[in-house]
Amino acid sequence: NFHLVEGDILKTNIPQLCREDLGEGRKVACANLPYYITTPALTALVDSGCFAQITVMVQKEVAERMQARPKEKEYGALSIAVQYYCDAKLDMIVQPACFMPRPKVASAVITLKVLPERKVKTADEKLFFHLVKCAFGQRRKTLMNCLFHLGNLGFSKEELAELLEELGWDTRVRGEALGLEEFAALTDKIAQKKASI
Repeated sequence: NFHLVEGDILKTNIPQLCREDLGEGRKVACANLPYYITTPALTALVDSGCFAQITVMVQKEVAERMQARPKEKEYGALSIAVQYYCDAKLDMIVQPACFMPRPKVASAVITLKVLPERKVKTADEKLFFHLVKCAFGQRRKTLMNCLFHLGNLGFSKEELAELLEELGWDTRVRGEALGLEEFAALTDKIAQKKASI
């Protein structure tokens, strides 16, 4: 029951591979990912739409970022991206002493249960992730300053302040304080404002 397919995960047509080699139905992926391609490899596995569950070993800090919540130090764009598609659960920490040769970093096994539907609905998914990337690009800046310096939104600082106030938020709020629902609300508000211009 073992079939080895040699190839590059980042260049492989995963849906086609699963269809031809594993048949229909949702599958489980289990991997010790090369740490330098963790994010693109996970993105490829999630985007393929083939897997109900993905269990991987990654660098400990990356696993912590995947399951981090708003206002936590580890929380960032990766947290949002993973939690938009999956429920993340850190299963275990794997210490450097478990490996030969011993690496300089600790590892962790994390399980991502891929959701049948997105956790939040938004009017514009591309804009949603654009805003998330912008909000965490310069963490020390307020969300309003990040959005203003994004440039292509076409809003003045006064208009952005009004937009945030309409959402019931302080104009000094930072991206790290916002969860999925807040980013979805922000996306929808901006899309609505842009459509009315």
